[in-house]
Amino acid sequence: MPVNYQPIGVFDSGYGGLTIFRELLKELPEYDYLYLGDNARNPYGNRSFEVVYEYTWQAVSQLFERGCRLVVLACNTASAKALRNIQQKELPAFYPDRRVLGVIRPSVEMIPEMTKTGHVGILGTVGTVLSDSYPLEIAKVSPFSPITVVQEACPMWVPIVENNLIESPGAAYFVQQNLASLFSKDPRIDTIILGCTHYPLLSGLISKYLPVGVHLLDQGPVVAGKLKDYLFRHPEMEEVCSKSGGREYLTTESTRNFDQLANLFLGKSVVSQHIKLG
Repeated sequence: MPVNYQPIGVFDSGYGGLTIFRELLKELPEYDYLYLGDNARNPYGNRSFEVVYEYTWQAVSQLFERGCRLVVLACNTASAKALRNIQQKELPAFYPDRRVLGVIRPSVEMIPEMTKTGHVGILGTVGTVLSDSYPLEIAKVSPFSPITVVQEACPMWVPIVENNLIESPGAAYFVQQNLASLFSKDPRIDTIILGCTHYPLLSGLISKYLPVGVHLLDQGPVVAGKLKDYLFRHPEMEEVCSKSGGREYLTTESTRNFDQLANLFLGKSVVSQHIKLG
């Protein structure tokens, strides 16, 4: 490793965070990155807040131990169920010079300028929808002109992506069904957040069944742009993040499985290393 190797850590409970990671590499290619997928314990979505918090903190601690000063939770469930406690409890007590960022707030901050009708849809996993994180955060960024938020859980979409069935009739069926359900709840929706990091791989299919004029918000480019802005506004953090263009991949699952799916999400071959958490 280079001297003063301090990569930007990127964590996801599964594989979808690789869509966020892909955009970080495009926007900020000069930095070193360390990606960690807790694939052996995935999915997090149906687990309790306490368990998600425990698992996420284990992963973040691992990234800190490996030199990361800044970690991005490229996972909606971890951002919804663990981020706030990590920022408010763990960092001040144990790592006051480290930072952990999530994916929900950056996406939500775009909403007031995107929606014209004030009606927004969220497509997410069961866990993310039940957490109500998106409605709560949207209410914070638009307190004086309340935005109506409708959510739709799409439990079949992640398996479709991870089994590379994006082009299948089943994928089209479930996407069409979930979108029809969302718009039956609120036909005035004009902006939809893809509230799961797997879903960008379905964006072409989703767009086929959207009414004219409805916009999709893909988290990846938004998070990448917000991270670039964050580093600009926090030069003390930007300066300590090492910049030799290195990329490392860690997984708690089979490296063979990870490498195969990473190729699907990133569009390039990777070689990962197996680790254990907890």
